[in-house]
Amino acid sequence: MKTAVSIPDEVFEGAERLARRTKKSRSQLFSDAVKEYVARHAPDNVTDAMDRVCVELGNRRDEFVSSAARRIFERSEWESPKAKFGGPIYPLRQDRVRDLEGRLSSCRGKR
Repeated sequence: MKTAVSIPDEVFEGAERLARRTKKSRSQLFSDAVKEYVARHAPDNVTDAMDRVCVELGNRRDEFVSSAARRIFERSEWESPKAKFGGPIYPLRQDRVRDLEGRLSSCRGKR
């Protein structure tokens, strides 16, 4: 697909230099850049990538991390949008706490 976009001169010049250095056409460079940007900012893709990393690292439970996560979540007040305007406040669901604890402990120390 062909399209036209407006970008600042310095961005264009930087893209031109990078295209020459990497021996890519300007179209390929911009296409690659937009693909990468979309992939980095798509919430489902980010979650899927984090899940893959956690699966790769294994699911070791760490009591310290679980305990710390539980204390933090118990002190947190999670609100619905209505709560900001005088509506009900919904507490954090315990099954969600356990899920988050598991994810935290499976990724601890593997950076």
